[in-house]
Amino acid sequence: MVRENCGVVAIYSLDGKNVIPMVIDCLRALQHRGQEAWGIAIPKKTPYKEIGLVSEAASKFNILEEKYVSHAAIGHVRYSTVGKSNLENAQPLKVKDLCVAHNGTIANVDELSNMVGGCTFTPQTMNDTLLAAKRIVNLLSEKGNMSEALGVLKGEMIGSFCFTFVTDHGYVFAARDPKGFRPMVLGYHKSTNSYIVASESCALSAIGGQLLRDVEPGELIKMSDKGLEHEIFAIEKPHSHCVFEYTYFAHPTSIMEGINIYLARKRIGRYLAKKFSLSDADIVIPVPDSARPAALGYAEELGVPFEEGLLKDRYSRKGPFRSFIEPYHSDRVEITRWIIPIREVIENKHVVVVDDSVVRGTSSIAIVKTLRQAGARKISMMVSYPPITFPCYAGIDFPSQDELLAHRVTNGDEKANVGELVAKSIDADFVGYNDTDTLADAIGLPKEELCFTCSTGNYANLGIKPLFKTRAQMKGE
Repeated sequence: MVRENCGVVAIYSLDGKNVIPMVIDCLRALQHRGQEAWGIAIPKKTPYKEIGLVSEAASKFNILEEKYVSHAAIGHVRYSTVGKSNLENAQPLKVKDLCVAHNGTIANVDELSNMVGGCTFTPQTMNDTLLAAKRIVNLLSEKGNMSEALGVLKGEMIGSFCFTFVTDHGYVFAARDPKGFRPMVLGYHKSTNSYIVASESCALSAIGGQLLRDVEPGELIKMSDKGLEHEIFAIEKPHSHCVFEYTYFAHPTSIMEGINIYLARKRIGRYLAKKFSLSDADIVIPVPDSARPAALGYAEELGVPFEEGLLKDRYSRKGPFRSFIEPYHSDRVEITRWIIPIREVIENKHVVVVDDSVVRGTSSIAIVKTLRQAGARKISMMVSYPPITFPCYAGIDFPSQDELLAHRVTNGDEKANVGELVAKSIDADFVGYNDTDTLADAIGLPKEELCFTCSTGNYANLGIKPLFKTRAQMKGE
């Protein structure tokens, strides 16, 4: 099983304008979804790819915009969990006359590899997007159109996907899996008469575009000189929108399924304060940066001062990065090390620190230690997301159960007091976890439309009972 939770974009200008500058700006706006590599693709050319952040290649933008001139293009920012972080694994990828960018997971890569000529899949020799691209090209030659090809692939593939495609004929396609695990939106840019599909609406905002709507689960969109065409290639109910997008992954300005992410996170904090009303709390602080709205909501509901007690050093090499989506443990530690406390805010206080999730525990241990050293009298941690005890097979980076803190401390015992055991493990005085019902209510979507598999262990939405593997097996190390 291989996954990438990345960011994708596709743009087509009906007026024939060069869309490459807009693709680059969209990718910069989606950088929070992947920090390892990025790339763009246009018809009849080899995709252009770079390791690192989009902004790090700023000196090359002018040359890139001259060499890659096109009214039709796709782009990708990569966040991987399998294989090495190298240029070969960066996207978009090209197979024959089709370029592909993918955000999602393929859980049955070995089975799917037998359908593309029996090639041997390993994380070192192939990634899941290349496998999917080869299968789609095969299906296109058999079926003759993208909708039928995706309909077949959906039945063969276990996992999640949001695809963008550009063909050498100049057509641009975008497709979202019928469960809607990963987000995808449709927008319009008036001055260039362009249609845009992107992982999040923040990409549209970055270029002055207008959000039209979400791409529906199971929908295929085609952009060409005929304009915008769309059709449903598969229907599955209920949907399984990833809750982790709402608590952590998505940009706070984005709108998903009609819900503003910032306001949803603030409501989550308010609901947490009702669930855990700590009457002796002195201050509420966020773990920077994604937990800030939830911490603000918690503080407002509790009537306790909100403070910025921890700040990221944005001038260090890794300070501005997001620790969770870094592929290596050493990088996650490096990022957390550059979170600096404000002693005058923390000293001699009962500090309630709000975090969006506790996955491996790397950041939590470091943050509690930092607060202790800054003189906190008592430390309570509120966690927006329920305990994560099972691997994700729909595109978020916790592929192995043995790395999950909540699973390790409970040894898989569902009756164990996970908050108490995690508190002991990270040296906090108290840890309060959210629950699935409260979180769904705070987000504002029906619980049955959301994916909580990593907390419940119920993989029915994927139709599988997975064989859990270690991270070393997943990475091919």
